[in-house]
Amino acid sequence: METELKDFGSNNHRQMDEPADEPRGEDSGKDERPLLKSDSNLSSSPPSAENLQELEKKYAAYVRRDAYGTMGRGELPLSEKILLGFALVTLLPIRLIVGMAILILYSLICHFCTLFTVPNREEGQENYAHLRGWRRVVIVHTGKFLSRALLFTFGFYWISESCRNADAVEKLTGENDCNEQPGESKRPGAIISNHVSHLDILYHMSSSFPSFVAKRSVAKLPFIGLMSKCLGCVYVQRESKSSDFKGVSGVVIERVKEAHQNKNAPMMLLFPEGTTTNGDFLLRFKTGAFLSKSPVLPVILRYPYKRCSPAWDSISGLRHVILLLCQFVNHIEVTKLPVYYPSEQEKEDPILYANNVRKLMACEGNLVMSDIGLAEKRIYHAALNGLFCQS
Repeated sequence: METELKDFGSNNHRQMDEPADEPRGEDSGKDERPLLKSDSNLSSSPPSAENLQELEKKYAAYVRRDAYGTMGRGELPLSEKILLGFALVTLLPIRLIVGMAILILYSLICHFCTLFTVPNREEGQENYAHLRGWRRVVIVHTGKFLSRALLFTFGFYWISESCRNADAVEKLTGENDCNEQPGESKRPGAIISNHVSHLDILYHMSSSFPSFVAKRSVAKLPFIGLMSKCLGCVYVQRESKSSDFKGVSGVVIERVKEAHQNKNAPMMLLFPEGTTTNGDFLLRFKTGAFLSKSPVLPVILRYPYKRCSPAWDSISGLRHVILLLCQFVNHIEVTKLPVYYPSEQEKEDPILYANNVRKLMACEGNLVMSDIGLAEKRIYHAALNGLFCQS
């Protein structure tokens, strides 16, 4: 998932050297080229080491460093080929079948819970987040359980979760003294997460079952479409004009405010980086997540690995899914920071608010801050495709 939130610059510490051009927001509608071309096989000749080193230095946030190499096309030792071949004919089909069964089951549950109900329609959106009573209870609790079951099926048998103490964070950073106002709701309006993999959403569904921003085409997908409506997703039309963008941004802001004030409203899950990285970096934050002036819950995701990295950085979707599902064990490490209450100054300046939350997450997660964005990611992927085509 990639958000449609406003871009801004940042001058924080530990930044990478990046091109001088200001990258556009990923949902600007100006460039809809796919990040990577689809591939039909799992092997290809590698580009020259000299060219690769130059690219990796410039676009470090998207560099893949697992056993399968750049774009998942590196040379594999014989032992790895044997393991991969065995998993392809045993583990992969089992996980695909079980995963599909879980999706179908939850889709049937959503169909049952939405029978004889009318979806909520506003600002061109359509969802069932307004459902209350037993219908909402069933949708949420079965959604959490089956999301965790799906992660288990994919090899995430254990999830390491830790919560940072607010006092410890303040002592470490020297920032964000408690700005909570008397009488103000303590519930955060949004979850702010770094974006590493398509699995990020699955984890958050199993943890808090939030709403999130998705492409409008998701609403029409078999099985997944109705599930996204039950989650209360906000749909984005990528090629829409600026007036539509303002409408979507307004919906997101109102949903964040509502979640902050109303405990029955689903929280919004937002990825302010706007695209995925290799998990070691934190890109510039877009300000859309912070325009509501509501408190947020920062969450940091890590995916430790030995063979295949779960990060969706510089590898095609199909190849990534196959290699990930062929890995016997996968890992997630989650760090939940204290709820961040913006100061009056931060409420009036969403750029400052976004920068401060970003700095906190980078410090707590030991992440390198980089100001490159989706535009540079497209350039890097195009360059990799060019190098492989020449090889």
